[in-house]
Amino acid sequence: MDVKIDPSWKEALKDEFDKPYFKELVGFVHGAYLRGVVYPPPKHIFNAFNSTPFDKVKVVILGQDPYHGAGQANGLCFSVNDGVRVPPSLQNIYKEIHDDLGLPIPTTGNLQHWADQGVLLLNATLTVEANKAGSHQHRGWEEFTDAAIKALSDKREHLVFMLWGAYAQKKGAVIDRTKHLVLTAAHPSPFSAERFFGCRHFSQANDYLLAHLIAPIDWGVGSAASAPD
Repeated sequence: MDVKIDPSWKEALKDEFDKPYFKELVGFVHGAYLRGVVYPPPKHIFNAFNSTPFDKVKVVILGQDPYHGAGQANGLCFSVNDGVRVPPSLQNIYKEIHDDLGLPIPTTGNLQHWADQGVLLLNATLTVEANKAGSHQHRGWEEFTDAAIKALSDKREHLVFMLWGAYAQKKGAVIDRTKHLVLTAAHPSPFSAERFFGCRHFSQANDYLLAHLIAPIDWGVGSAASAPD
């Protein structure tokens, strides 16, 4: 099956594309886009993979579902397009980065700058029906993204995995902790952010990368607002 995905990922995940679950998934997703409104736009379904090739990944951040509101989802977890209001979870991520690294709070929610540097912003499910959170769960996407995580764990070394919340931590159970740094915290959503704040994952990630002679991530994003008091 010819999937429009970065060649490095096509090679790393080549065993998945001809499995029965993936063929069923493709049929389901294709039909969903024909029947109604589905996010992200088709060209952005594999945006996380296409923005961050397999051999360029330094950090992995796991999300669950794409945003299901109009104009939000762009194929990168926690990220929204320029001009879209920054969602609450991302606002809390920005607050933690400010407290951790002293960087100003961005005014854009577009995280393409991170992806371009090697931050794989991977949702467990890559598509969603408009205004119906979780509507494409349990259709095969989770198996595909599990395979991506396992491929990174098995074939790469010295990656940083940020697992926020119980769902991401369960999904990250396959990661080899002897080869990679696994950072866990509560989810940054408003419901659990008080337990997310203070995790210092962003400085820890950069310290780990530098210790292994890997260039750190610039966690700043585009234009920035003045830092809060």
